Amino acid sequence: MRYSIQYISGRGRSLSCLLILLLLCSSIRADRYSDYIDQYAHLAVEQEKKYGIPASITLAQGLLESGAGTSSLARRGNNHFGIKCHKGWEGDTLLRSDDAPDECFRAYPKVEDSYEDHSRFLLRPRYQPLFALDRHDYTAWAKTLRQCGYATDPNYAARLVSIIERYSLYNYGLDDNERAEQNALFIQSTLLASHKVRRSFGLYYVIANPGDTYGSIAKELNMDKRKLMEYNDALLDMEIRPWEEVYLQEKRDKAADGDPGRVVIGEEESIHAISQRFAIKMRSLHALNPKAKDQPGTRLKLK
Repeated sequence: MRYSIQYISGRGRSLSCLLILLLLCSSIRADRYSDYIDQYAHLAVEQEKKYGIPASITLAQGLLESGAGTSSLARRGNNHFGIKCHKGWEGDTLLRSDDAPDECFRAYPKVEDSYEDHSRFLLRPRYQPLFALDRHDYTAWAKTLRQCGYATDPNYAARLVSIIERYSLYNYGLDDNERAEQNALFIQSTLLASHKVRRSFGLYYVIANPGDTYGSIAKELNMDKRKLMEYNDALLDMEIRPWEEVYLQEKRDKAADGDPGRVVIGEEESIHAISQRFAIKMRSLHALNPKAKDQPGTRLKLK
């Protein structure tokens, strides 16, 4: 997500006013996540009661997969969980670039149908290991979802956990005693900083919250802002895409043996987003893909 500011001189116009407007816009964008939770939390709780899937996991997946209800799949097809057609689907469909260009995704008459289908989707044998887990252990659920193949994103579990902890989603679906116990466990396991330092591809990183900038993260972690921007191939200190990785050290020069050979730029993604997802420097991706267009549906070589 990129923004440009045109400064116009004249009475009543100043840089400070523009900065205030930017802060207000950032707050509005961040609020859409809370609005989504207020609107759909009851659906997630209903699904937990019916199927035993933690409401926190369902809500976090809905927020992440749908961009808090703003993705084209959510707007055009009420698909809040990125579920593809797969064999046997007889309902309406939409095409969208994801792991490959123009993949087939399910479309629903209403959002409630998407939540119900998500639960039924997780009842398939592939996801049975989930139901052996404590429903309060959202970290284990997030990791197991990724291991069972729900998403190809290597940091999918970390994003879900970040969203759950950011918005205290672990409280949904609990009675008063369970809620007090869960909050106590969270307080014991969480640092004072609002960003938990994680590790992936052998590198330390944090997950950006809505409204974060490199400057705000650098200040919180007592780091040099310019160095942090350099690590993340950032040319300007601006708002970071929500739930994107921010690396605290240099990214890799090349992909490792276990990384995929090629990936596709998904909807609302960019080459920079792929660079962050796989912790590979932008210059390395450009060297491998000198003629690649920075748009959804483009295939990129990682090695």
